[in-house]
Amino acid sequence: MKIVLQKVSKADIDVVDETSGDIDQSFKPQHIDTGYVLLVGVSDEDGQEQIDWLASKIAKLRVFEDENGKMNLSLDQVGGEILSVSQFTLFGDVRRGNRPSFVNAGKPEHAKRIWLELNQALRDQGITVKEGRFGSHMRISLTNDGPITILFDTDDLMSKHC
Repeated sequence: MKIVLQKVSKADIDVVDETSGDIDQSFKPQHIDTGYVLLVGVSDEDGQEQIDWLASKIAKLRVFEDENGKMNLSLDQVGGEILSVSQFTLFGDVRRGNRPSFVNAGKPEHAKRIWLELNQALRDQGITVKEGRFGSHMRISLTNDGPITILFDTDDLMSKHC
């Protein structure tokens, strides 16, 4: 799994009707104030071990400032929320040519299940998680705070963890 985590002071997401370009009224727009936007890419090799590891790391990540201005507080300590967006394009391979190949991205059924299970694992840690809509065209606006952006790649991290 690949996750781009951005610490935000606010974020919004709307789903776009791809035929008209208008906001899809059937999707309730999502909004968070302090927290993280997670862009989540899933491969077919991802499973429960990756979900558990990432949920724990993200929940305990200390990138919010304490009273001394040090990055020492976690999401739950500041009352933050997560806006989670499935994004297969994180697996875009551009080593050859100029058009990305997405062959390493997870099959849609598997990717959706893993993404939803990751979101639930974060909720199980007491975090409010709001979601985009899997497989849809979305517009995301955010204010990156810091800026703080962290990349999680379970291919790299799990090998060091084990």
